[in-house]
Amino acid sequence: MEPMPLPHFLILIAAVIVAAAVTLWFAATKGVPFAALALAALIGAGVVRLMARVE
Repeated sequence: MEPMPLPHFLILIAAVIVAAAVTLWFAATKGVPFAALALAALIGAGVVRLMARVE
């Protein structure tokens, strides 16, 4: 497997940061409490972790 080229990696990082900013902005404009958003993110991360377990 070849390593990821640096420009692709930097674009990926920038896309993740922009997506996070848009998500926070959208939640703030709709009045969603940040605590609820954080709880949803934690629950989602836990579900993904449980689904990715290899035994």
